[in-house]
Amino acid sequence: MTNAQPERSFIRLDKWLWTARFYKTRAIAKDMINGGKVHYNGQRTKSSKNAEVGAKIRLRQGHDDREIIVLQLSGHRQSANVAQTLYEETPESISKRIINAEARRLNILNNPAPDHKPDKKQRRQIMRFKEYSAPKE
Repeated sequence: MTNAQPERSFIRLDKWLWTARFYKTRAIAKDMINGGKVHYNGQRTKSSKNAEVGAKIRLRQGHDDREIIVLQLSGHRQSANVAQTLYEETPESISKRIINAEARRLNILNNPAPDHKPDKKQRRQIMRFKEYSAPKE
């Protein structure tokens, strides 16, 4: 067995996410859970929820959405190699992450920067457009 052997059969979700190294601190993990960025078995949850083996967790990490399955519980933060044994990422999640990473690399998801600044005529057109599209009071 690994050093990630649990000393008890339950652990808070925010502590497990911190232990599994999804977030740098427990406070960040708690904020992400309370902000609705983490779903436990398909539903929003609280940070005090007990994590269980076999649970499906969907979380936001940086630009990526991950879907993982809890394999082990641990209350101690250890090396990244040990932390990766605590969960398994679903194949759909891995493929989505790869596709989104490639799209970000090619700058498809973000609006590309224009090649040049607008000239005087284009600035006037932009101002007129904003003026007409602004809500009237």
